[in-house]
Amino acid sequence: MQFLGNIEAKTDAKGRVFIPAVFRKLLQAAGEERLVLRKDVFQDCLVLYPESVWFNTQDVLRQRLNPWNARQQAVFRQFVSDAEVVVPDGNGRILIPRRYLQLAGIRDEVRFIGMDQTIEIWSREKAEQPFMDPQEFGNALQEVLGGDGINEY
Repeated sequence: MQFLGNIEAKTDAKGRVFIPAVFRKLLQAAGEERLVLRKDVFQDCLVLYPESVWFNTQDVLRQRLNPWNARQQAVFRQFVSDAEVVVPDGNGRILIPRRYLQLAGIRDEVRFIGMDQTIEIWSREKAEQPFMDPQEFGNALQEVLGGDGINEY
């Protein structure tokens, strides 16, 4: 699964929102019926993980952490305790609990952004702002992809 797109939607009074059809089709084709929702670690947005992607991410984190290190166990505990399983209803809607809406500053209008194996949910206001300054973005891409000057495409 590779999610791609930037799609606007609205939450209803109960906090339900339709997962965009293009994303629902990918989830259905992959047999993903359950999603895991959590606040992003770095940004004020929410992240939807297909359940299989969530478990792979959780496994990678668990493998990198020492079970006998209190701080590392606190990191793992924080990561998994901030997650919640959500299941789309028959109409393709999920219920975003109020605390998650508040954490991400979402009122009613949202933007779904496909982020490869996950889907981010942003408040429309925050998603309308550039995520990086254009010059900084160009410099960062050059740093990551420019490397030795060999064209690898």
